[in-house]
Amino acid sequence: MSGPGSDHVLVVYAHPNPESFTHAVLDQIVRGLADAGHSYEVLDLYAIGFDPVFSRHDSTQFIHHTLPEGVIDRAVLERILIDGAGNPIKRFMAKRWVKDKSVADIVKQFESNQPADVRAHQAKVARAQGLIFVAPVYWMGLPAVLKGWLERIFAYGFAYTLTAEGWAGHLEGRVPLLNHRKGLIVTPTFFSEAEYDTGWRAAMDTILCDWNLTMAGVQETSHVYLYAVFAADPETRKAYLERAYTLGREF
Repeated sequence: MSGPGSDHVLVVYAHPNPESFTHAVLDQIVRGLADAGHSYEVLDLYAIGFDPVFSRHDSTQFIHHTLPEGVIDRAVLERILIDGAGNPIKRFMAKRWVKDKSVADIVKQFESNQPADVRAHQAKVARAQGLIFVAPVYWMGLPAVLKGWLERIFAYGFAYTLTAEGWAGHLEGRVPLLNHRKGLIVTPTFFSEAEYDTGWRAAMDTILCDWNLTMAGVQETSHVYLYAVFAADPETRKAYLERAYTLGREF
């Protein structure tokens, strides 16, 4: 149940073991959200078997009405549409359909034909006013299933577009499309805070917060590290879980 002024929060979770400390962190965060009166949905990427692989079908997200003139021509659009139609019968039907269509018609067809799982997850993102990501650090980044989720769901035309300047390779041409008030990343780590002080934390935050969230339009972003959980004593772990609850309660 949500209270006055409460938000709906999408919590994206990635850990294969439901008995893990990371799952205990998740439980405390959502308990805090509930106690604060927020509604929330947990998207457990391992549990639902989310496919993180960015496929040829995903790549058609870049065929979009914001494409500057001359970036792609009609013949290329037709070939992509027909080749991607599937079996010979579908390719034949696509070839007939495309004959009398304008470039704008063809582009609209691509825009309306994104993968079904991508559309479903984008709808969940769009319903939320806040986003929370809970996952361990793998190779100084996010688990592959969550990285792939960001690559597929924060797609061109949904999370951002590019101006002509962007298509020319300039970062200033990136146009954010999301408008979430807040984004939070919570990552239990293997290594200590002292190790992250050497530069790893700044590098991770540049990619995970600045690139993935802020540049997509999320207004306020933060990344909380729960350091060296395997080496932590019981009191430290308890403090981590209390902090996770507070993060949810004060989100």
